[in-house]
Amino acid sequence: MSEAFQGQWEQRWHPLRREWVVYSAHRNTRPWSGAAAAAPESSPAYDPKCYLCPGNARARGETNPAYEGVYIFDNDFPVVGPEAPHVEAVPPGADPALYKRGRADGIARVVCYDPRHNVHLGGLSTSSVTALFAAWREQMIEFHKNPSIRFVLIFENRGEIVGVSNPHPHCQIYATNFVFSLVETELAAARDFRSDHNRNLFEGILETELRSGERIVAQNETACAFIPFFARYAYETLIFPRRRHATLATMEDDELFGLAQAFQEVIRRYDGLYNQPFPYVMSILQAPVDGGDYSDYHLHLMLQPPLRRPGLQKFPAGPEIGGGNFMADTMPEDKALEMRQVVLGSHPE
Repeated sequence: MSEAFQGQWEQRWHPLRREWVVYSAHRNTRPWSGAAAAAPESSPAYDPKCYLCPGNARARGETNPAYEGVYIFDNDFPVVGPEAPHVEAVPPGADPALYKRGRADGIARVVCYDPRHNVHLGGLSTSSVTALFAAWREQMIEFHKNPSIRFVLIFENRGEIVGVSNPHPHCQIYATNFVFSLVETELAAARDFRSDHNRNLFEGILETELRSGERIVAQNETACAFIPFFARYAYETLIFPRRRHATLATMEDDELFGLAQAFQEVIRRYDGLYNQPFPYVMSILQAPVDGGDYSDYHLHLMLQPPLRRPGLQKFPAGPEIGGGNFMADTMPEDKALEMRQVVLGSHPE
């Protein structure tokens, strides 16, 4: 029986999260009677009810300008912000060694990619996507100079299945006074790997993937995208600039173009898998901006699509939510092959 499941049933070490991922691809064909992911509905180029379209009023009454490219504004209902109320560091009667709190300080922004309500990154010109990456870079340069900001998370939620209520193409930026836990974990893993092996952890991963080649889905002179050996979601993809940068702030124009190009190719391959806009959560993982030495950190984009089959969502459940370790239903090599086999049509330049 074990030979029948060879290459379909194993566990792999995740060197960035420092945890085991269990793969049981033979279970992906098991019967399913749960809910299927709904197909997205088409939308117009302009929606008078959309609070992100040009000229429309937002939730708090401010009117969007007639923007033509990338448009950035402070979130009207921020998760973190300078108006957050003061709170006592320790709740009344609580043990200060256990219970701590603070102001939800920081900056939350919305980044609109394009004035058109019904476009997406895969359908824009590469120059337009590069302009978006340049806008992100300018944001990072600004946050590097802000002493109240320690960390910046740039992320996009795409598709209703991941909770997006407004389909207008946009992402969000959370600039916080603390470092998000995943990057803290990656930083600790990189420090320990350097101490144990005298090598850079991220470069080791990138070199291994390039040498293998079987999980690469897009690459060019300055960037590489791959479904990692230790992927948790079926089509989870990491995109690295080939040269190490702690944040986007130090990237050169040609590197930014290559990173945007690889990112867009991944999106187009996603959309070609099932011939529909593919849902995902995209995160740009970068080093803190608090002035520390993070020269060993290598920024990367992480895309985590929830679908594992057409119309079928991967639901984190008992092992993932309750136990903290991921149980994957597919093998990274198989999914990377699927993405490489997507035939890309003509593309606006």
